[in-house]
Amino acid sequence: MFSQRAKKSVRLHAGENMKEVSNEHFRDYKLILGMLDSSKQVKYLRYELRSIERIETGYSTSMSKVKLQVQPRKSYLKNTGNNLEVLYNAEESTKATVKPHVFPYVTVTLEPRGNIMRKNQHFTIMDLGFDFTAKTIAIALSKEKEQILNHLTYLGKHEKNKMNCHLFVYENTDFNYYDYTVQAKETVSSISAKLTVNDYMLRTKNKLYDNYNYLKEGSLIKVPSFYCKKAIFYIDEKTMLPISVSIYDEVGLFESYDYFNLEVNKPIDDAEFHKNYKDYKF
Repeated sequence: MFSQRAKKSVRLHAGENMKEVSNEHFRDYKLILGMLDSSKQVKYLRYELRSIERIETGYSTSMSKVKLQVQPRKSYLKNTGNNLEVLYNAEESTKATVKPHVFPYVTVTLEPRGNIMRKNQHFTIMDLGFDFTAKTIAIALSKEKEQILNHLTYLGKHEKNKMNCHLFVYENTDFNYYDYTVQAKETVSSISAKLTVNDYMLRTKNKLYDNYNYLKEGSLIKVPSFYCKKAIFYIDEKTMLPISVSIYDEVGLFESYDYFNLEVNKPIDDAEFHKNYKDYKF
């Protein structure tokens, strides 16, 4: 049996002129709605994150340990490969504390969404956690409207990252790019937010990797017609959280994120969100 909420959501996403939606599609949407609901219930997280991102020079890979308190926003990330540490505490500052792994190895404070912290990064420390990941999937699906049922496939239960998961594949062969005329005082990020497309994919297509300023008004840029061409995501059966997400464009793999050793809503001592915590080296 499917809830009235699930059925209503399917109709809203699938289009009012649909005559019938199969039980399989109700099931699919019920699982996705469960994922979105679960992501909103997260208050604390600990996990390890393996990321693969295509940047200007090729693919960048990293493994990080993450601690996160959702509200008020507090987060700590340590890249275990190069010992880079990043701390953000909204109650203390609007800036992030960063201990780099390169000379002169001095701790600095930086804007979380500034150009230095975003260089060769698809996302920032402000995007850690599942709320952003779940929203990304929801955005990708919402741009489909009545065509989503033709592009989303449920492939049953599979093990991923030592968790039993529901496997979904989204694929749209109509993915392409169109010309967009830049308006006054628009940036790559403001355009991607307005058009609900991937910020770094927009930068990649237009070779604007390090441009965080206003773009030239009246200039043309290429914008993807959908969030991505293909997405593969695994939803953990126990927590209903997306513990593995891979995004593809017309070239191939664009970005991939895998979560391990997940601890959900286990309170984290506030001391762990301060730079003088005993295990940190700021």
